[in-house]
Amino acid sequence: MENIKELFNHLRFQCENEVIEFKKAERNFDISELGKYFSALSNEANLRGLDFGWLVFGVEDKTRMVIGSSFKVGHIHLERLKETIAQNLTERISFRDIYEYYEEGKRILIFKIPAAPRGLPIAWNGQCYGRRGESLVPLDPSKYDEMRNQTLHTDWSAVIVPDATLNDLDEEALAKARVMFKKVNPRLANEVDDWDTWTFLQKAEVAYEGQLTRAALLLLGKEDCRRFMRPAVLQITWVLRDSRDMEIDYEHFTIPYLMTVDKVLAKIRNLTFRELPGGTLFPDTMKQYDDYTIREALHNCIAHTDYKMEQRITLVEVENTCLYFSNGGGFIPGNVENAIRQNGPQKYYRNRCLCSGMVNFNMIDTIGRGIKKMFMEQRKRYFPMPDYMIDEVNREVTVKIYGQMLDSKYVDILKEDLDLSLAECMWLDAIQKHRPITDDAIKSLKAKKLIEGRKPCFFISAKTAKAMNQLPEYVRLSGIDKDVCWELVKKILLKSGDKGVSRADIFKTLTNALSEMKDDNQKLKWVSNYLAALRKEHKIEYKDRRWFLVVN
Repeated sequence: MENIKELFNHLRFQCENEVIEFKKAERNFDISELGKYFSALSNEANLRGLDFGWLVFGVEDKTRMVIGSSFKVGHIHLERLKETIAQNLTERISFRDIYEYYEEGKRILIFKIPAAPRGLPIAWNGQCYGRRGESLVPLDPSKYDEMRNQTLHTDWSAVIVPDATLNDLDEEALAKARVMFKKVNPRLANEVDDWDTWTFLQKAEVAYEGQLTRAALLLLGKEDCRRFMRPAVLQITWVLRDSRDMEIDYEHFTIPYLMTVDKVLAKIRNLTFRELPGGTLFPDTMKQYDDYTIREALHNCIAHTDYKMEQRITLVEVENTCLYFSNGGGFIPGNVENAIRQNGPQKYYRNRCLCSGMVNFNMIDTIGRGIKKMFMEQRKRYFPMPDYMIDEVNREVTVKIYGQMLDSKYVDILKEDLDLSLAECMWLDAIQKHRPITDDAIKSLKAKKLIEGRKPCFFISAKTAKAMNQLPEYVRLSGIDKDVCWELVKKILLKSGDKGVSRADIFKTLTNALSEMKDDNQKLKWVSNYLAALRKEHKIEYKDRRWFLVVN
């Protein structure tokens, strides 16, 4: 660890520049601005060949006078800040350290910001920042290109395979690739058939100067080409499980991935629905899984796998319920909200050469709409939104695609209000899955009278329920529930006399009344809040870890 006093004095007497920034931040500082400064200082440190950038709070930038800062006082708050910042930065990067230093009783915070990794500009909420003198600005395009070019030679998929020849390519895959290329590039359709194979592959950006890349072999190579890319595991495994999570069937697939994808997806038991709960949906018949969504999910696994991790891609089908797509490698946008919110193409691709080939063969696009379109397709079908499970420890991404409805009330809301934004649909989807949403999301949904209740228990509002002829169910879940619950609680308390009742016994008594809540943790929180409310109304009292009825 640095000698903090020496570090501070060293920074303090340097001129403020692209990698050192001083802020007063006497009482507070906007988290979004902090994220932007992290992005800028991290990127500039990379460009100057430094290991770190520095942000100092509690110091006036012109005079270097120590002002003192009360921003995020306490170790716990600083650790939470690291996590908060990481959630919206590329690859979930965060501060290397945050030092607290006191000079004449005035608190100073020193943020140690790691330089951006080679070839990977750091973005905050999808936007890369840099510095122009002392100013915070979007990262200059020339600087961005300079950083991206740092690792042209380290793109795993772009590595040339010197021993591979055209004889190692699958002829059927090559023929299909030409057809797909014409669809993506209709202006070149008349020329494509006149190109020889090397010209075609170079135009598709998977070959260079008469040599094949790993990307070319992944998409078009014969099965025995795997020897050129060991120890990478070039395998997609489909597994079928029943509702008890017992394995029923499985099959392994390998390259060429351009041909393999159809074989893998053909294994999925994609049932046809003719009518769904809540009334017939449009269209009258509908597949259990949307074709675009499942293809996009599998293509994303192929495109974004970190092949250096030596892991297979897996597709797990839970019979008549859902699909899980998993691949090794961190989720580059950080979280799914960033991926959906981002307008325009992603700034960084793990396998840029492979992605270029997949774009030219009509497998993916690079204008940043793939994940967002998956959510929109599920919304159009009134199905639950995809779940992204990002395992930062094991660097694995899993996407769950639902093949059945969870809550007919969610369907009714989406059918009733076609003007709901995608964000609102995602919030409602979280509620039907009994997951928390932000306070801002709660406020927005309540303003539209779509939900009612107290945190963490929310239900369809009376207005919405009435419009959908669901008022009796709504009443049972809100107002009448409390009356019924009070009668049940009062009865058990009266019966217990001076022995009192434990919270566990009350929870067991109320379980049936709260049957609509599928999550026991949610029920337990509701019971705790309800007992607290009864205690505040002086109907019950708590002593010696038991609840008693207040006798007036």
